[in-house]
Amino acid sequence: MRILILGINYWPEETGIGAITTYRAEYLASMGHDVTVCTTFPYYPKWKVEASYKGKHTSGEVRNGVRILRSYAYVPNRVTSMRRLLHEGSFVASSLVRAILQTRPDILFVVSPPLGLTLNAVLLGWIWRTPYIFDVMDLQPDAAANLGMLPKWALNLLYKVERVAYCRASLVSTLTKSMRERIVEKGVPERKIKLFELCANDSLLDIDSDEGTSFRERYGLEKKFLVIHNGNMGMKQGLDVILDAAFLSREDRSILFLIIGDGAERLRIQKRAQVLKLDNLRIMPLLNEIDFRGMLAASDVCLLTQRKSVSDIVFPSKIVTYLAAGRPLIASVNARSEVARTVLESKAGRIVEPENARALLSEIREFRGSELKEYSRHAREYARQRWARANILGYFEESLKAVSA
Repeated sequence: MRILILGINYWPEETGIGAITTYRAEYLASMGHDVTVCTTFPYYPKWKVEASYKGKHTSGEVRNGVRILRSYAYVPNRVTSMRRLLHEGSFVASSLVRAILQTRPDILFVVSPPLGLTLNAVLLGWIWRTPYIFDVMDLQPDAAANLGMLPKWALNLLYKVERVAYCRASLVSTLTKSMRERIVEKGVPERKIKLFELCANDSLLDIDSDEGTSFRERYGLEKKFLVIHNGNMGMKQGLDVILDAAFLSREDRSILFLIIGDGAERLRIQKRAQVLKLDNLRIMPLLNEIDFRGMLAASDVCLLTQRKSVSDIVFPSKIVTYLAAGRPLIASVNARSEVARTVLESKAGRIVEPENARALLSEIREFRGSELKEYSRHAREYARQRWARANILGYFEESLKAVSA
């Protein structure tokens, strides 16, 4: 198959949607397919274009058999809801120009967000008479509505675009059963929706304690009980609950909270931590591969936090990472969410009420007196069974073949 993927995030971005799109594209290329990705220059989660790409409006490169065509996107210094719309809109426009000059593909694969990319798919599909798959990583209009991020007119526009996207797609794909149910509620036939679940990184399954020991030595953490949150620092994550828990436990010097990553909320979180004088909390940038593995191995408990209003509109990839690495997990999330169901089903951790710092701290202290090895064993077993790379990517490829036939 000749496959054209439209997606704003791609390698060398290491977190979130970019990492997922990258391993999917590279798998398809490894299976002999002709794969082209139309994307922009790497900026996420720092919201800053990497130095090696600065000043460019277009570029092309090949990595692991995938042809990568990059085009301009406006990246704001300070992220607001309206500036995010401009950011996405600029990429939708530039990527259309880039894509339309390519050879007709057998199939279009459109990664959302940004939702506006589906308009490109509708137009390109009409010109080329090519089917497209609408891959829903994030129910973007619902997220914006739940978090109060956009004015009513902008939300109405997003919902109109969403209806067109679902209607015109040959196939709609998403990450979880709960997200599929939300899409069905929007009037999309269940037969039109497939699950393309996330994959576990096989290399994380063999992380060992020596890597954790080395990480602790490098950063002077030898005797600390490490409570770690890794990944994007945005509105959906509701990271204030971690700061509040750290504030409540500030007299206990044996517990250290680590917030690792970057994102639109990083500067605000840093400033608030300084105001609260949280000596028991550190904020660290994204880690290289050695330190990332070491961080996971060193962690006593990993955290997954979300705002109360976030329920089944996203499924964070960090949960797959944590469980594959055998990390005990506390999820401060809506109890009805897919994340909560996954944690309970895996027996890898516990659920606490979102945005409740006292409940979170109480659970952390409970964990400290628990036998964490059992949680760790359950986590790895579950990751192997549910997110086995070969099974998931094989199903993904066969589904694309069926649409292009």
